[in-house]
Amino acid sequence: MFKRSTISLQGGALCAALLVSGCANHMSQRSEHEERVERKLLDHSLQIDVGEPQALELPQRRIRIREQKTFEITEFEVTRHYDRYTPYQPWREVYEIPLGAVAVVAGVGANVLNVIMLGRLPDSVTKDWINYGVAGLNPFMNVQSNGRAQQNLAGVDDVQKDKRLEHTSLPWSERPVEVQSGKQNYDLTTDRNGVLRLNLLDSPFAEQDLNRISQLKLAVEDADDSVRADATLALSPSLRGKLVEAHGLIFDDLEGQEVNQWVHRVKRLSDLGLEEEASELEQSLIELTRNDPELQQQFLKSLVKDAGRLVADPGA
Repeated sequence: MFKRSTISLQGGALCAALLVSGCANHMSQRSEHEERVERKLLDHSLQIDVGEPQALELPQRRIRIREQKTFEITEFEVTRHYDRYTPYQPWREVYEIPLGAVAVVAGVGANVLNVIMLGRLPDSVTKDWINYGVAGLNPFMNVQSNGRAQQNLAGVDDVQKDKRLEHTSLPWSERPVEVQSGKQNYDLTTDRNGVLRLNLLDSPFAEQDLNRISQLKLAVEDADDSVRADATLALSPSLRGKLVEAHGLIFDDLEGQEVNQWVHRVKRLSDLGLEEEASELEQSLIELTRNDPELQQQFLKSLVKDAGRLVADPGA
């Protein structure tokens, strides 16, 4: 008795499994197409261009830093295939069976009429009505329905279309640069164009005695890829001798000094070959005397007469 019950249960389970697997109404396969691009980094480097001449003769220098990468670009065309089916819902048989009977009768009639009309009726009338009716009459299958359709991934085709090398060279934009000056290390930052504007008469170098510093060491690093670049910029002996005097000419207090002393400071910077610094000091003094037109005119005339400067009258 026990054996017979066990065999019956197993047979019932097998029939149920076959029944469930046969309930789904399989539909035409659907495919999706897309393109996929893979980028593989082959080379990554940083380049520091300290400019010319190699030895720094003036206190200001623009140093360009670039980041270079080489990629292997592979393009693929990807096609995904999906098996589609209409899941079985028993309660739909309440209306599908009678509709199926009507569809079978209509399909048979359409096929008879198609013979008379010499095959002029479309397949959607002659064949699809019959298929719909047969599926509707089957109590273990629902008719096809795009609105209820479900899908499973059946396979993926990955076809390579192209493979090439791509080189990029971008500025080290707004990124840190480490500058070593003697025993001091300074963390500076490039601008959006990857240019480090070095000025030895400006902070933080202005607070350091550079007379005994023969070179500056620059370093940039990308910690993500462990890429680093180093460069050295020499300071000429003549520049080191000028820096101390130039610092005093630029930063010593201007208040309480006579016009001739202002003119001397501008002229001396120009004589040292620091024309850019001389022009900046000159413009600062013109702006300082903006609210005293008489003093400003005296300063401008003295610049032309005693220093040989060509300056424009700001009031003209």
